Amino acid sequence: MAPRGIARVGAMLLAVASLVTMNACSPGKESGDSASSGSSSVSLDFWGWAPGYDKSVALWNKTHPNIKVNFSKVPSGSSGGYTKMQNAVTAGNAPCLAQVGNESLPTFVVTGALEDVSAYANASKDQFVEWTWKQSSFGDKVFGIPVDTGPTALFYRTDLFAKYKLSVPRTWKDFAAAAEKFHAADPANFLINAPVDSYDMAGYAWQAGGHWFGTANDRWQVTIDGPQTQKVAQYWQGLLDKKLLKTGAAPLDTAWFKEAQDGHIATVITAVWAAPLIEQNLPKLSGKWAVAPMPQWNAGEQAAGNNGGSTTAVLKGCKHPKEAAEFATWFSTNTDSLTNLIKNTGIYPAAKSGLGLPAVDKPSPYFGGRNIYKVFKTAAENTSPNWVWGPTMTQVEADFVDGMKNAAQGKGSISDVAKTVQTKTAAAMKSQGLSVG
Repeated sequence: MAPRGIARVGAMLLAVASLVTMNACSPGKESGDSASSGSSSVSLDFWGWAPGYDKSVALWNKTHPNIKVNFSKVPSGSSGGYTKMQNAVTAGNAPCLAQVGNESLPTFVVTGALEDVSAYANASKDQFVEWTWKQSSFGDKVFGIPVDTGPTALFYRTDLFAKYKLSVPRTWKDFAAAAEKFHAADPANFLINAPVDSYDMAGYAWQAGGHWFGTANDRWQVTIDGPQTQKVAQYWQGLLDKKLLKTGAAPLDTAWFKEAQDGHIATVITAVWAAPLIEQNLPKLSGKWAVAPMPQWNAGEQAAGNNGGSTTAVLKGCKHPKEAAEFATWFSTNTDSLTNLIKNTGIYPAAKSGLGLPAVDKPSPYFGGRNIYKVFKTAAENTSPNWVWGPTMTQVEADFVDGMKNAAQGKGSISDVAKTVQTKTAAAMKSQGLSVG
């Protein structure tokens, strides 16, 4: 689709004009749209993939008979969901609402796939943690309502740590020592899987104080291969060279769950939303998992990264942006909706009110009666709010996946992957007419 016009990008992107090229997609009638704006009865379509979303939609529909929301489950964004959404916008038959990860929102903005709903959304701004609002807004334009963030921590098997006399690692040096000890006990054992994509690497770089994107002097800055990312890359390459990492099994996929069930993988470093996935897929391991802070580069620190977090975005062509923003705000702030999303989706709320709910401050029977949300609360409080996502994350993800797969097979290093992705990302952005420097 050909770019047309310029939208001013500010706040998160430092109010730099010319960074976002708006697309001339023609709006079309929303699927399921039953009334024009202002009518007493409105129907809104909503596409997403996260478990539990349908339950919050059902709660809304029980109490809002004049604004019906129809939730349809689509593949996750990286598995085709985003392509489906973008194609629908192009065809003029997109739903009003869509689950869009924070990392992908700039891409949707650049392609002109979103509606500015600031006129209807800004009144709710103060209900959200400041940096989460910036993830879904650009200057004075708001494209959706934040739902959650993804503070990261170390999930680990308490029974395996006891069996192999492993201490919970407080530093990355400790973690490497534990990986070596666990593997030495049985060559089928791997403490953790190798990083597989941009989201793994971004979370580690984020914790290390790195930044992949920014803006200065009306230009995008791309630092994917910056010193913090290279530090992370060299660390994981060191474990890979010693054959201490499980390869060929992405975290939380079918192969990973089997390895975990069999006791051959003892940890995963990921976000809070993984908790219900582990519980649902590994029911026989109830009571054997716990959560601890991420290992630190320097003893005594509490730095954490972030993996995930999303927005309920309003897609281009929505005939009812006011009602869409009303629902999206309710979805992220209503007590019943949040309680459901915390329990069934595993979110860490972006809404301030959600952070005080009982659902984020109670023991988990599956995790041995421990209150795992205390760990994620500390992680969230120690996650830098200044991370900026770039406008070509689909390309970044694809290039990282390819590169990390090769590195796992001994074809190049993780450091080389970061350098290659840096070069390809700058080229991809320039090809879209964006200034990079």
